[in-house]
Amino acid sequence: MSSCVPTRTDDPSRKTKDNKPRTSLISRFQRPHGPPPPGGGGKGGGRRFPIAGADFSASISVFLIALPLSLGIALATGAPLQAGLVAAAVGGIVAGRLGGSPLQVSGPAAGLTVVTADLIHRYGWRTTCAITVLAGLTQLVLSALRVARSALAVSPAIVHGMLAGIGVTIALAQLHIVLGGTPQSSAVDNVRALPAQLAGLHPAAVSASILTVAVLLLWPRIPGRAGRIVRKLPAALAAVAGTTAFATVAGLNLTRVDLPSWSSHALPELPEGPVLGLLAAVLTITLVGSVESLLSAVAVDKLVAGRKKPAVRIPRAHLDRELAGQGAANIVSGALGGLPVTGVAVRSAANVSAGGVSRNSTMLHGLWVAVAALLLVPVLDLIPLASLAALVMVVGVQMVNLTHLRSVKRNREMMVYAVTLASVVITGVLEGVMIGIAMAVAVALHRLTRTRITSDEQAGVHRVRARGQLTFLAVPRLSRTLAQIPPEADCVVELDGSFMDHAAYEALHDWQTSHIAQGGTVEFTGRAGGRISEPASETHGCCRPWTPWRNHHCGERPPRAKPHQLANGLSSFQRNTAPLVRDELARLAREGQQPSQLFLTCADSRLVTSMITASGPGDLFTVRNVGNLVPLPGAESGDDSVAAAIEYAVDVLEVDSITICGHSGCGAMQALLSTPPTGAQTPLRRWLRHGLPSLERMKSRHRSWARISGRLPTDAVEQLCLTNVVQQLEHLRAHEAVARRLAEGTLELHGMYFHVGEAQAYLLASSDEHEIDEVFDRVAPTPSALEKSQA
Repeated sequence: MSSCVPTRTDDPSRKTKDNKPRTSLISRFQRPHGPPPPGGGGKGGGRRFPIAGADFSASISVFLIALPLSLGIALATGAPLQAGLVAAAVGGIVAGRLGGSPLQVSGPAAGLTVVTADLIHRYGWRTTCAITVLAGLTQLVLSALRVARSALAVSPAIVHGMLAGIGVTIALAQLHIVLGGTPQSSAVDNVRALPAQLAGLHPAAVSASILTVAVLLLWPRIPGRAGRIVRKLPAALAAVAGTTAFATVAGLNLTRVDLPSWSSHALPELPEGPVLGLLAAVLTITLVGSVESLLSAVAVDKLVAGRKKPAVRIPRAHLDRELAGQGAANIVSGALGGLPVTGVAVRSAANVSAGGVSRNSTMLHGLWVAVAALLLVPVLDLIPLASLAALVMVVGVQMVNLTHLRSVKRNREMMVYAVTLASVVITGVLEGVMIGIAMAVAVALHRLTRTRITSDEQAGVHRVRARGQLTFLAVPRLSRTLAQIPPEADCVVELDGSFMDHAAYEALHDWQTSHIAQGGTVEFTGRAGGRISEPASETHGCCRPWTPWRNHHCGERPPRAKPHQLANGLSSFQRNTAPLVRDELARLAREGQQPSQLFLTCADSRLVTSMITASGPGDLFTVRNVGNLVPLPGAESGDDSVAAAIEYAVDVLEVDSITICGHSGCGAMQALLSTPPTGAQTPLRRWLRHGLPSLERMKSRHRSWARISGRLPTDAVEQLCLTNVVQQLEHLRAHEAVARRLAEGTLELHGMYFHVGEAQAYLLASSDEHEIDEVFDRVAPTPSALEKSQA
């Protein structure tokens, strides 16, 4: 077998024991070419059914979520209940077919509930349908102008604040229906009317609502095997179906869904009302719907990139096409008397997690909604309105996302978030967003003009810290602080900002020159503690903010000893990196590690595996030793730690591939070439005996030399480094767990060589002993978007 031939991730012939395509480490270095397989999970050859089984099952899951939510959102807006079903069907079929994000699910969304409810209250339902059509036309124009990316320029604090404000407004309105009453026209009025509503509770409605909320919250937390089975049914459907069954059996006197005949379904009419008011309404629907759809599309890309199965390459979202698809869906939905359509994050996430592999899953879900709207009307008429209201109320509360809140707080934008949220609740969506943008601009100007400069002394070293942007406005305070540093003192200036204008640059440069002339020392660092280029001509050009881990020396060493590097690095991690990765590491701590590759490489300090493979926490199960050696099973002086790691990775973690990585200038290979076989058997010599087969392979006249494509090895050391990778792959096949998985076809082996001096990776094209050559191919960089556009 040729186990080291790089395979494309879209190759349908590469199957796991679950009969699904697998990905490999090669995908980190080479982008696969060609389209993904047309079908998934089928057995045998020949022509396959055009819709993958994964898409079919995913569409069912999304449909079961979308059906009750569509009815609930229609109820929350005050629109005819059929309007929610129309929007869900049109969003699935039209936006799913024409949109630029294959796995994004579109339909009626909670984000537009408040806006739509206000339009229905002002202009009536039929005029609101016409406004939806006009908003769709506007989205088509914006798509033609290719401005989709501009929507992502809005501050996340404004977007999250807007969604949270909408969520609060929805929750307050639906709370009245949950309690058995009727919502008021605004959030403020709903708050004022709440005491009276609490005084006149409707017991049946409250009991149905409590049951809905309880099932909705407890359903995902059912433990054990039974929980895994029942969780295949979405919580939203389980909550509504369970409450409906309970209300029917108990004979509760509740207001229920009343779907009128489709023959009386209301269609749009020509807009009537003030022109400026109608334009503002169209603009609001367009902006809110577009921003929510585009942000959802970006989120779907992240979800797809993070999932492991099925291993099918999904194209990244084309945002302008997605905007056009949303526009077309709004035109059709409005023309058919449906609610405004937008990309929905919850349903899209369900589509990704359910294993959807193409836009067919989205389109099928729309088809199922259409079938249900036509054939399941008697069943839908049994649903209590209080249950739908409770469902939408929970969705509204969940729109106040705690993860977003922590992110906003971490980035010091809580003021923008809070003002946007409050403004949306009090004044409305469009006005609230405008106020939020004004607050964001004010905060940005405040930060630009506000700089905090402090000074202290620690262990004889004076530290000056500048927090914020250094502009001419901060130069007087900066100069006063620097003037207080004693002559001949060691000084560290910490610059924590992203901008420095010419006046601040000159002030620092002049002071540095004067201070050094008086016998002092000056070092400039960033917030992370890493040394950066000083604003002086004497600075060595090779210094950069990332030099601490390069262990380089730029010119002469400073006369003062450097602080402990490890302690500085740990402090920098806790201060800067830990807050960014804490959530992801917490998830890995809960779920356990699930790496897809075992990466066995040398212990050489110049080899940074996470850097050269662009990997992160949880991606690689890494084993490092001197010389990247794999002792043969049962070998004399064997090392069980390597064999144990291989067994654990293959049998317990069930990795998809194993890579052995050698590198240039390997000290172990140099020792094998220069050390005589006789002599004192030190631990290092005993360990290097596992590399002797590589040395014998290189010297053999019956084997071809391993080489780099396009050239021969530069010297004997490089020749042995390349040969050692090939030989250790043979040792790896001798391990029982590896041999078994290779025979099953569920494991791939790869060889890799990293040239340290060139910062260049090479992948082994073949390591089969029956092949003529053992060639390492150069890994070419993936072209950037700019290079692609120029080409």
